Amino acid sequence: MHFQPTDDQRALRDGTRELLEGRFGRDALRASVDAAAAVPALDRALWRELGAAGLFSLCLPQSAGGVGLGLPEAVLVFEECGRALVPGPLVATFLAAGGVEGAATGDVVVTAPYAGLVPWMDAADVVRGDVTGAEALAAPVDPLTPLHRLPGGAPPPWRATLLYAAEQLGSAGRTLAMAVQHARDREQFGQPVGAFQAVKHLCAEMLVRVEIARAAVYAAAVTEDPVEVAAAKLLADEAAVRGARDCLQVHGGMGFTWEADVHLHLKRAWVRAELGGRARDAEEVLAAAL
Repeated sequence: MHFQPTDDQRALRDGTRELLEGRFGRDALRASVDAAAAVPALDRALWRELGAAGLFSLCLPQSAGGVGLGLPEAVLVFEECGRALVPGPLVATFLAAGGVEGAATGDVVVTAPYAGLVPWMDAADVVRGDVTGAEALAAPVDPLTPLHRLPGGAPPPWRATLLYAAEQLGSAGRTLAMAVQHARDREQFGQPVGAFQAVKHLCAEMLVRVEIARAAVYAAAVTEDPVEVAAAKLLADEAAVRGARDCLQVHGGMGFTWEADVHLHLKRAWVRAELGGRARDAEEVLAAAL
């Protein structure tokens, strides 16, 4: 069975990356982070542009005004969103596109409680699900993901878990590229730091985790098997979290500074790993299948 993306799927992925680089590149990302230090605010103009580009209506049938594509294409698009660290409740709005008027076009922001957390609750126009007793976290881990916590919390639907895994995959790929570029450019003792064996090993291990997670995420998008989704979640979380940590190590002291983007990927990876469902729940799904 051939799991490689088709030419049309690659074009969709490349087009999404080009759109996000032009609309939410590094300067826009850092401006959002600086603004969030005061009051986190969702960029409504960006949200509507994503809606106009078809991001939220990607899987809606054309008869309903959607693009008419499938889950594999959605995974490729969300991978690019994760790579760019696009803020906002993308997953909840995407999943609500067929049931909440205005969500498909980006005119309405939708959020939902996933695994006891509600992202961007104050900024959302619609909250799907019971959020009774939700309390805002005073200091969210990720500056671009304000959160409310619920006293309980059911596991998210498997499609939400898969889309969060796709975002994790995109972030893992980005930190891998950042680490490799720094290893090439940064010099110590008259040679690039990438020439040192320890740095080579870190980058190689990052690459292996990314490619294994990519195979799992893409396969789960094709099969739509909740068991494979659980496996994809675990592998993508590992690739994103450990990849960001290893990227920080490759950067050395620079990686710990606020000006470097490494910490933003690490913090978002931690948050996504929770929003996509608890690891032990995914492990129980796999154990039951065995």
